[in-house]
Amino acid sequence: MTITLAYVPSPEGDAALRAARDEALRRQADVQIVHVFAAGEREESPYSQEQELDAVQQVLTDAGVRSELRATGAGEDPADTVLAAAREVGAELIVIGLRRRSPVGKLILGSTAQKILLGADCPVQAVKA
Repeated sequence: MTITLAYVPSPEGDAALRAARDEALRRQADVQIVHVFAAGEREESPYSQEQELDAVQQVLTDAGVRSELRATGAGEDPADTVLAAAREVGAELIVIGLRRRSPVGKLILGSTAQKILLGADCPVQAVKA
């Protein structure tokens, strides 16, 4: 059994990490961490970003949860990447963090969370910071 965690370094991402860890322990499942680097993110701080992702894996390891990291380059659609990764491993759950957005913000920029919620083949657990 595998849980897919859509992770971004933010309070929402940390909340999703905690929820994925708790669900993995409850279900005795592994966690697939999916992170899509934002444009320019690697160039600005390549070491700190990789250290952040290592720390995410360490949180799971310390809890006794096996994990695998899938980090992809900028330019890819985060929602499509998360959905494809979940399908590849046959995830039984996707965990995402939510941040508050205005209706206009959702209309103009779209919503990654909404796309995941509507496109997932399995249940999605959405958590707030």
